[in-house]
Amino acid sequence: MKERIWDKFLTARDHDVMKQAGYGLRQGFGARPAILVVDVNYAFCGDRREPVLDSIKRWRQSGGEAAWDALPVISSVLDAARSRDLPIIYTTGIRRPDNWDAGSWAWKNGRSGEKPGGTNLNGNQIMPQIAPQDRDLIIEKQKPSCFHGTNLIDYLTLLKCDSLIVMGTATSGCVRATVIDAFSHNFRVTLAEDACFERSEASHAISLHDLNAKYADVIDSAEIIEFINGLPHGMYDLPGQRKA
Repeated sequence: MKERIWDKFLTARDHDVMKQAGYGLRQGFGARPAILVVDVNYAFCGDRREPVLDSIKRWRQSGGEAAWDALPVISSVLDAARSRDLPIIYTTGIRRPDNWDAGSWAWKNGRSGEKPGGTNLNGNQIMPQIAPQDRDLIIEKQKPSCFHGTNLIDYLTLLKCDSLIVMGTATSGCVRATVIDAFSHNFRVTLAEDACFERSEASHAISLHDLNAKYADVIDSAEIIEFINGLPHGMYDLPGQRKA
């Protein structure tokens, strides 16, 4: 059996419990998926490839090199999705200039509201390597889950989606919260393991384990691309397609 990224963090007892309790069953893809790219912006990637301990000196939420490893993978999945005219939804943060609306974000991090040094880039700007196109949807959010206080569920209902293919960051935070909320709305969720990233190696691995055990299928992007390539064209009414 293929070794999974989380195996080295689990005890023998953990492995036995998961197996005997029946967790981790493969649920499969849905028939009408949307692609969801969670918070892949400068705040979580930094403005250049560098080790995480260097990147977080200026970008406190950066995933460092792990973010830059994920970017070309995300781009490849998006290329496949666009070739089949699948809906692509991006999320990113939004905050008042005075940071008043940080709310509970300010309670657990001593650098909350800090501006990145040495750059005028907006941390909420989506990375140019995967920049949204005209037909794509962008959701601005203030809390971990992409569903909380946004119109994501309205978009998915309008598109008649039954499933999500999720990529992005942070695995233990916004990705995890979003996947659990999607599960709670009875969407099938597939998570691209190599297209997700996180500051903490242990948090990344264990979050993937937990999500795969109960809420989503955690698989490689190559399998996702193969699935997408088998989908028909013209399944969705996307922005910009309607004739006046």
